[in-house]
Amino acid sequence: MFIKIFQILFLISTIAAGMSPEEKAQLRLQVIDMFKHAFGSYMKYAYPADELMPLSCKGRYRGSETSRGDIDDALGNFSLTLVDSLDTLAVLGMFDEFEHAVRRVIQHVSFDRDVIVSVFETNIRMIGGLLGGHISAKYINSRHPLRLSWYRDELLVLAHDLGLRLLPAFNTTSGLPLPRVNLRYGIDLTLSKSERERFTCTACAGTLILEWATLSRLTGNYLFEQYADRAMSYLWERRHQQSNLMGTILNVHSGDWIVRESGIGAGIDSYYEYLFKAYILLGEKNTDYLSRFQQHYSSIMSYVQQGVAMVNVHMHQPYRLAKNHMDALLAFWPGLQVMTGDLKPAIELHEMLYQVVKKHKFLPEAFTTDYRIHWNSHPLRPEFVESTYFLYKATDDPHYLEVGRTILTNLEKHARVPCGYAALSDVSTGQHEDRMDSFVLAETFKYLYLLFDSTPHRYIDIDQFIFTTEAHLLPLNLLLFNINDTLRKEFDKQTLLSARLYEQKNLSLTERLNERRAKNNQCPAFNGQFQSHQYKEQLRRNIRGDQDMTETITTSSSITNEKRKRESRNRLTAAEFSAGDPQHVAQLTQMGIQTQTMADGRIQLVHNSANAASNEDADDGLLFIQEMMELMKNVNGIGQSSSDTRHHLPLSVIPLVISPLTKLVSFTVGSAQFGKQLHGKAGIFAQLYVAQPFSACSQLFYPHHLYSRIGIVRRGDCMFIEKARQLEHVQAIGGIVIDHNASLKSSNGAIFSMTGDGNNNVHIPFVLMFKDEAFQLLHLVSKQPNLIVYIGEEKLLKESFYQQMEILESLIEPFNQTSRKWIYGQIEWFKKKNLCQIVPIQLKQLELTIHQEDNHVETEIMNKQPIIQFEHIIEANENKSAEEITSELLNSLNLTAANFGGQLNNIDSYRPAFDKMIRTALANGGANESFKSNITVKQEQQIEIPVEVTTTTTNQEESQQQTTTTTRTTDTREYTEKRSKRNDIN
Repeated sequence: MFIKIFQILFLISTIAAGMSPEEKAQLRLQVIDMFKHAFGSYMKYAYPADELMPLSCKGRYRGSETSRGDIDDALGNFSLTLVDSLDTLAVLGMFDEFEHAVRRVIQHVSFDRDVIVSVFETNIRMIGGLLGGHISAKYINSRHPLRLSWYRDELLVLAHDLGLRLLPAFNTTSGLPLPRVNLRYGIDLTLSKSERERFTCTACAGTLILEWATLSRLTGNYLFEQYADRAMSYLWERRHQQSNLMGTILNVHSGDWIVRESGIGAGIDSYYEYLFKAYILLGEKNTDYLSRFQQHYSSIMSYVQQGVAMVNVHMHQPYRLAKNHMDALLAFWPGLQVMTGDLKPAIELHEMLYQVVKKHKFLPEAFTTDYRIHWNSHPLRPEFVESTYFLYKATDDPHYLEVGRTILTNLEKHARVPCGYAALSDVSTGQHEDRMDSFVLAETFKYLYLLFDSTPHRYIDIDQFIFTTEAHLLPLNLLLFNINDTLRKEFDKQTLLSARLYEQKNLSLTERLNERRAKNNQCPAFNGQFQSHQYKEQLRRNIRGDQDMTETITTSSSITNEKRKRESRNRLTAAEFSAGDPQHVAQLTQMGIQTQTMADGRIQLVHNSANAASNEDADDGLLFIQEMMELMKNVNGIGQSSSDTRHHLPLSVIPLVISPLTKLVSFTVGSAQFGKQLHGKAGIFAQLYVAQPFSACSQLFYPHHLYSRIGIVRRGDCMFIEKARQLEHVQAIGGIVIDHNASLKSSNGAIFSMTGDGNNNVHIPFVLMFKDEAFQLLHLVSKQPNLIVYIGEEKLLKESFYQQMEILESLIEPFNQTSRKWIYGQIEWFKKKNLCQIVPIQLKQLELTIHQEDNHVETEIMNKQPIIQFEHIIEANENKSAEEITSELLNSLNLTAANFGGQLNNIDSYRPAFDKMIRTALANGGANESFKSNITVKQEQQIEIPVEVTTTTTNQEESQQQTTTTTRTTDTREYTEKRSKRNDIN
């Protein structure tokens, strides 16, 4: 006991004593020496190449060395490392070297090169470096007039030129930039649709606004800020509406998510960073950025943070882990949390990262939640140093100086080589890689220097600037960096030229750009307890140990858990329950209810009060089960359904085929919990049109074809309610979603009810149709492009017909002229009153067809033969032609029973007929040139599953009650596995 007390007292005294000013100054000088060794080696062995190869003691030029793949897209033979290092020279007070470097860049750097570069890397390193160098030159000259007196904003001119060369990348329908651009020739439109060029990462498209807004406001060319802002807004629209999480990779043309993993690391990191920093840089009026960041941040801390770890989850199922390892890029997050004022989780996450560093000397590119190496390389990344600097700046805790000393020592001992500093290809063995990225000079040494520098900083007042993701300096007050009138006029001319080239709408942002906002530096609200180093040490001590990071109970995670408990007390009801919603499943788990998928596709709900989180939760679970049983009575017709539960009941889609069929065909469809409800009221009549893009997850093409029609869309890529919003935006009057799972059929009782996102601002009816029935409907549309369908309750078809005859007449004969109102269906009364001058013949035939059915519409396949029976799901992308889609469909069809009007009798005949059917149905009369589908079976959506209840109760113990509820559905993954097995056999 005495020993423990002595150890604690010794630890406290050590923390309180901290690092002496002399030690701190010595470490600052050591950082300067390290930077000089790295920068001097680049200038001696590599300049004017883009990067230094420290093991070979030579420069790396684009195309002169063996290609490293995407890594080389950062290189453009434009002296990358020199430009990226400019403001580091200024921050370290190396003014002579800075002035020489500025002259070299002005004299020798040119962008008129036939080279394809990364838009993302070129922006953050080159445009950011040029802007940081320009700002530093103006700042130094304003305080030391004899220095850089010759400078005439040449770096800003270069940045503007480079920005113009990147603008063609924004030639996309979504507004997201293409990932690469040729600096001389722009974009090859054919190449831009290729597999490599049409996908981009969230961070790649969302890390422009700081540099481009600064460039716009310094030069007056509004296009840069406008395009960057438009890309940010589009990304925000593509978030998952319920979880508010972002995926990692998406299609720049359609906006469809390709990789739906959500985290804070590679591929997404700087998007979050730029949302928050854009609010700081651009002024308090730009609150959209702050609001978006706050919503993202809340979701990240609810789903991505697990214990002390920050793990990737599925954006649409945020309680499901996507991987069990983290990457090194997430180490920037504690620094960002410091800026937002959320210090507790910042301290805890940083300490977890520090434990990884102490175990492996460096932060591996990826590591598991139990501190093991997943990817063993380390390119001397700066993110951990960055967070260490910001935590020290916020807390003044000497612990972070010791962390910085550890980083510095490891760099000097394990990365220093005679010609610079070499990346490590394996942190476990210390093996070097012939690589020194420009960010080592731009960021790693800059943050290390600032960590050990005195406050206020001796050369540049850092508090008047904000750091970009590449640690370049942008001023919080842009008014201090005006340019001369002559240059302003030149920029204005170039703005007009570029606007004619790139701005189709010729929008003007003059008012916004003339409103120069000066933003005072803001510090987060500081809790007094953080002044105690002992309190911070207590937070860190809880992190240390060999336990799994996801199981570590941190102060911040315990608060989050308590918050979840408080939220769960607003109990989920059976009517609200969505089996596809992971949040609902999590709430059931807390109530002691487990969901299990059975072999036949049904879902079993098992309630065991002993498994509930509390007695209150157990009671909630019992109430939920009772509600579900009552709800299922209503759904199965045992009881009377209320208005609150009617959305679980199916509806019907009935094509109004007048001739030659003698009976109408009814397709059973699932309804939606949002939008206009058609239960117990008249249905709707309208013609159909296949939406483009088929997913309806982004802005729809040909809106005039969807006006007053029912849009047909496919399931996948976004929430149901998002598709409905897109259709309503173009004034469609309803929507039909085609499901992609061929194993689900209305005949087996698997009818779904689609859920929304809690924001019911949709006012059109929306239904889900299974794939077999949907392709029969498409076949009918291919034969009759102006086919009219009815959506509603089957029993109300006749009543709806008489209520909406004028609408039907306008659809059947849009140019038919009637001069007076008339009532149809009473022939004798007609003869007497003679109120109708012209009655469409087809409308009479339709009425007779409905009457002949005697109010009974048979649900059957046309001509009692299946048109198409699918046994496989086709995975196609949006760039495949109708011929390719037809070929893949034919290869996967079971055509044992098919009939196309009795005209076809062999497999070869099906190909042109089916091709024509696809083309005609999707073009709907030739309105579209081609059908481009990006069907996917990987999309997991929220579906509300009405349950058929069978209940059993067993008493395992007196304190336990177990109730079993069985639900009818189908597991898509199980179907996919079966399909894969069949493919293997074939």
